[in-house]
Amino acid sequence: MKRLFGYALVLALTAAPAFAAKNSQSVSFSQPVKVGSTEIPAGNFKLTWTGTGDTVQVTLVAKGSTVTFPAKLVAEKHPYQSYVVSNATGSTQLQTIELSNVSLQVESPAASGK
Repeated sequence: MKRLFGYALVLALTAAPAFAAKNSQSVSFSQPVKVGSTEIPAGNFKLTWTGTGDTVQVTLVAKGSTVTFPAKLVAEKHPYQSYVVSNATGSTQLQTIELSNVSLQVESPAASGK
């Protein structure tokens, strides 16, 4: 029984990074965008998210800066990665990040930048 538990533990520990990778991708912005009052510069970012459904916490990391904001996760397929912005307020506000199998819809105008 101990041996079975040991094998199960090793399997769980080696599989954990594979499951975590599903919630991590790279994303590129061709122009600066805003989430709330936080401006995200154009460039390449590592995008990660935690949670499911309406309660997802999204984090963008690039060159030592981190931006975190809440979003809604919607399972839908896209032929390529893209993002949707709105210019209604006079600035380019990020609305949605579309990845291959999910969309992350920005839920709140608040964001925290570090």
